[in-house]
Amino acid sequence: MSSTSGQIADLRKSYERAELSEDASHADPLKQFDQWLTEAIAAQLPEPNAMTLATVASDLRPSTRVVLVKGYDERGICWYTNYESRKGQELAGNPYAALQFHWVELERVVRIEGRVEKVGAQESDAYYASRPLDSRIGAWASPQSQVISGRSVLVANAAKYGAQFMLHPPRPPHWGGYRLVPDAWQFWQGRKSRLHDRLRYRQAGGGWVRERLAP
Repeated sequence: MSSTSGQIADLRKSYERAELSEDASHADPLKQFDQWLTEAIAAQLPEPNAMTLATVASDLRPSTRVVLVKGYDERGICWYTNYESRKGQELAGNPYAALQFHWVELERVVRIEGRVEKVGAQESDAYYASRPLDSRIGAWASPQSQVISGRSVLVANAAKYGAQFMLHPPRPPHWGGYRLVPDAWQFWQGRKSRLHDRLRYRQAGGGWVRERLAP
């Protein structure tokens, strides 16, 4: 075992910031998520809208990456990306995914599972138009997940599309939004002695059943 491995094994933290009870939590998981995300933003955490997205390929190998949530409502959780990327190809073959938010400073985790669908073209257009110009050009410049010979490829592509579209690049046909429609939520609040609070919401009878899971 390396010295670093030994140091990792010795790391310890006692979670004592807050608690999550059935009585104090919302019956609707979307409301509970909204409360926790609002509190993460108010606490000025670094990138509180960052979430891990897990997808599964046709050979059943899972993969994860960090993306940014850009909207959520009763329809689901929304983010934007390149449809031809690895995650886009995996979602085309298997439209189920999982999301995870980890707000370390608040000792909280939210896990969300469900089916993924593409956001409508009009909604994707509206979000794309709201992005800074360099980000809009970047959506054209990057053949996401493909092998390239070097960074110069990206720089050259950005210059090419910048000159072509100037200040008004249209949304690329290969770029847009996804929406995960949740069928399960989990809210985890760290507690002392590893006896963490863990509430799961699952769909049943057209509504949500809230139940406690052992940590």
